[in-house]
Amino acid sequence: MELGRLAFAADGTPYSPAYDDVYHSAEGGLAQAQHVFLQGNGLPGRWRGRRAFTILETGFGFGLSFLATWRAWREDAAHCERLHFVSIEKHPFQFTDLEVLFRNFPQLENESTQLTARWPMLVPGMHRMEFEGGNVVLTLFLGDIADGLPQLQLSADAIFLDGFSPAKNPDMWAPALLRHLGRLAAPGATLATWSVAGPVRSALEGAGFAVEKAEGFGTKREMLRGHIVRAVRGDIARAKRSAIVIGAGIAGAAACERLAARGWQVTLIEKHAAAAQEASGNPAGVFHPVVSPDDSLFARFTRASFLFLLHHWKALGGVEWERCGVLQMARNAEEKASQQRALATLGYPARYAQFDEARGGIWYPEAGWVKPTTLVQGLLSRFQIATHFNREVRSLSFDGEWHATGSKGEVIASAPVVVLANATDALRLAPLPQARLRRVRGQLTLVPAIEGLGHVVLRGGMALPGIDGLSVVGASFDVDDEDEALRADSHEGNLERLEQMLPGASRGLLPEKLGGRVAFRAVVPDRLPMVGPLGNGLFGLFALGSRGLLWACLAGEIIASMLEGDPLPVERKLAAAVDPGRFALRAARRSAGSPG
Repeated sequence: MELGRLAFAADGTPYSPAYDDVYHSAEGGLAQAQHVFLQGNGLPGRWRGRRAFTILETGFGFGLSFLATWRAWREDAAHCERLHFVSIEKHPFQFTDLEVLFRNFPQLENESTQLTARWPMLVPGMHRMEFEGGNVVLTLFLGDIADGLPQLQLSADAIFLDGFSPAKNPDMWAPALLRHLGRLAAPGATLATWSVAGPVRSALEGAGFAVEKAEGFGTKREMLRGHIVRAVRGDIARAKRSAIVIGAGIAGAAACERLAARGWQVTLIEKHAAAAQEASGNPAGVFHPVVSPDDSLFARFTRASFLFLLHHWKALGGVEWERCGVLQMARNAEEKASQQRALATLGYPARYAQFDEARGGIWYPEAGWVKPTTLVQGLLSRFQIATHFNREVRSLSFDGEWHATGSKGEVIASAPVVVLANATDALRLAPLPQARLRRVRGQLTLVPAIEGLGHVVLRGGMALPGIDGLSVVGASFDVDDEDEALRADSHEGNLERLEQMLPGASRGLLPEKLGGRVAFRAVVPDRLPMVGPLGNGLFGLFALGSRGLLWACLAGEIIASMLEGDPLPVERKLAAAVDPGRFALRAARRSAGSPG
């Protein structure tokens, strides 16, 4: 991904050398955004009285239209409750360049300062940023619009069709690409653009829009406005916004927090006496991205989750975590070559991932460790959530809404939506015949704080720096092993992995004398989680394996976005990759003799 270059035309207007074009009119960028995009879409009037309003923009540039829209929302006393702004940018600026560009717009200082403070690491894919207590949401796809626009899933109420001139950047205005706008438009959607080129008008009409010329801005006499003639909305917000979440581990806590953040009434049911009693009760865990030469779906979903949590966890109170860095050591020369090839091919910024030749592996400087119990409590304490502990759900029934029934046949709670976040027990309540869910035993070993270790080390296992005087080492991976007791052989295996990572660190440690913890994880064959609809308001958020700490919050955001009809925080391809119905779909394709 090529970054934007900070440059200016002779009159001081921000300029792109790559396209030989300016980012906005010389008559004023803010005034142009207000006239063309806000007024051209009937804003702020059209969002008044709405609970949520979604805007899609085809070229973020340096964010001027977003800032202008945010400022208009703040100044409108009757604004919609929640504003979503979704945009695409192929050549994003570094935040230091944004700070320079924003100096020309002092009236937007409040908004621009917050934007630069939340500006993400510039790696490809979707980035979600929340402002105004979560009521203004920016979802930014970094990459080519030809890759991004087909992967968006949303219902846009207004479209800002922006980009460099069709004469300078024709690919961005291609009819095949603009046809996606018809798919993404909500009923009643409008659009506006400064371009009045004949091919642009024809492409928009072909996408299902009626367009007309209107008075332009500055020296440009005309612009285009339009509205969708036909459109079908996909997911819509439910009239009764209440849900039951089953399972009070990290998955359930994340689902509760993301729904409650949107004003949902959430009831949490847990069979144990308190939250975080199973795998989420481990003393500490690791969060870090994954790099693969082919940038696999697994790596992409993990990257999106990692970037999401780096900002999201900051909004939670009481979470004990440290971004001390994670070193993923190569196990052999072949793996080392693969790591180097991946980093050379993908071109990540050093802040995200870099190869450490001296230590023989990938260094993730922003990764680290977290205490899972504090994360679960931080999620559950952020909003008011009704809880039922020591209550096991024996069955679910549906008669227009769901009823969770306990061991004595009593109804514990009822709601139109249920989220199953109860690991391997999920398929007991909602069988998926094609899904093979495995239960994996993992035993951690606790050793005295490893001297001189200030970061996390990975190499077929993990070793954490000292936390409260102890280092966490492990973990074993015992498929379909139901033994809940600590075992010396599992400690021995963990110490062997520790010795491979840090020679000499296991010296003098006796397996039979060490403490630890056993927990069980749920996994499916493709190693990705199960996140999404199961039918009739039933949703799954389980099979997070050993990456629950990393994946849970983004998974909760995906489910909440689906239920609200919000723009998805990930590409459609990633949402399909974690959909619980994917195994049934693959089986159907195989039986039909088709590939995939």
